[in-house]
Order: sequence, then C-alpha cells, then structure tokens
Amino acid sequence: MAVITTARFPRLERARHRVELGFDNLGGHALFFWRALASIPKAVTAYPKETLRLIAEIAMGTGALAIIGGTVVIVGFLTLATGGVIAVQGFSSLSDIGVEALTGFFAAFINVRIAAPVIAGIGLAATIGAGATAQLGAMRVAEEIDALEVMAIDSVAYLVSTRIVAGMIAVVPLYSLAVIASFLASRFATVNIYGQSGGVYDHYFATFLIPSDILWSFVQAIAMAITIMLIHTYSGYNAAGGPAGVGAAVGSAVRTSLIAVVTVTLLVSLAVYGSDGNFNLSGG
Repeated sequence: MAVITTARFPRLERARHRVELGFDNLGGHALFFWRALASIPKAVTAYPKETLRLIAEIAMGTGALAIIGGTVVIVGFLTLATGGVIAVQGFSSLSDIGVEALTGFFAAFINVRIAAPVIAGIGLAATIGAGATAQLGAMRVAEEIDALEVMAIDSVAYLVSTRIVAGMIAVVPLYSLAVIASFLASRFATVNIYGQSGGVYDHYFATFLIPSDILWSFVQAIAMAITIMLIHTYSGYNAAGGPAGVGAAVGSAVRTSLIAVVTVTLLVSLAVYGSDGNFNLSGG
C-alpha cells in the first residue's frame, strides 16, 4: 500500500514524511532539554570547577572578546543606548501634548517591562548563546564529545548542564548592569540633553517604578537565559557537517533564540500583567 501511495501521490507522501520528521525533531528537542535540565544537580556537584570557569567566561568573554570586557560591556552598551532612545522618543512624544514631565514615568515603565529584558536577551543570544553553539559544534565535529563519552563522562552534564547553570548565575549581575545602564541613560538624556528638571524627573520616576516589576523583570531575564542556553547548546551539541555545519548551526540557533526572547517576553507579560496590568496612572 505504501508503494502504491508513493507512486500515485508523491506529494502527499513527501508531506507526510516532512510531518513525521518534524515530530521526530520535536521529540528530540524535548528529550535533550529534559536530559539537560535533569543533569543540573550532577553538573553542580560533579563539575564545580568547570561551572565556575564557564561563569567567568560568560561574563568577561575569552580571546578578543575579553579585551573589551566580554558580555558585560556588550549588554551594558546595548541597554545604555536603548535607555537613551526611550528618553528621546518619550520626551519628544510627550512634549507634543504638554506632559513632558512624565518622561520619568515613561522610562520607569518601558525600561523595566519591555526594553531592558528584550535588549538584554538579544545581547545574550548574540554573545553567550552563539559562543556556546560554536564551542560545542567545534567539539562535535572534532569528535571530542565522542571522546568524553568513551571516557565514561556524561557529556550532557559536563558540557550542557554546566553552561545552563553558568548562564543562570551570570545573568543576574549582567541584567542588573543592564537595568542600571538603561535608567542612567534615560535620566541623562532627559535632564542633561533636554534640560528637564532633575527633581521633576526623579519624582515621576520614583513614583511609577514598582519594585515588583523589577523582580518580575529579573525572573524574565533568568527564563530568557535558560531558554537561550537550551536552544544554543542543542544546536551545538548536535551540529554536523564540518565547519560549515557549525556555522549553519550558530545561525539557526541565533534566529531561533531571538524568536524565543520575544516569546518569553510575551508569555511573562501575559502571565504577570495580563489581568490587571499592575498600573495606576493616578499614583494611588
């Protein structure tokens, strides 16, 4: 019957094959993610030195990236520029309706809930994530991962779970820097460039900066870090096709993680702010 179906309906057969392949890939992803997360306790207890090394590598980078300060400088610069853009756009737009004094509110609201998490996630994907994919991909094509398995070392725990733990730990100070940089850039642009009173800006900024929003913003950043590391480590761990295959894996992982960043932002926003928004313009 399968032969007859293939002969009579080749397009239908190809479509069925693509669907089956898609389900196989989805199952492979889920199994790898579960194995990586389940191996976190083993990674922490069995490979603490490797975890500490990866934390330092993620934060400060290696090679040429370490010269400019690694991920710290890149994420900080991105969010610094984003905070400035928010101040410029917010002050210009609000001044058109005569409420430019609310620029402080605009910075406190947009930076914490949207701008800083998304931009930091993009920076993490382009630095930490891409580096993890390239490293694991190079090890895969050089058969180093197979060598670890031959030596009875759990390659997923040693190579993948340690990177997930390192990403979860390193993202906290990195994201703290990102949020502070966005706040400072917004204040500098509003007060020093547009000439608004510092007291006015600080009043509205402090009034509408909700501490729980900052907490949820950190939760969002940690969720992004876990998602990014899972995507990139999977792509690197299963890379094939030599150096060209590693490059293709890095590109595919970056594209997927960028989609994941905005998806995590959407889901967290729906979960936290979807019902009431946790916002009152009257300040009550």
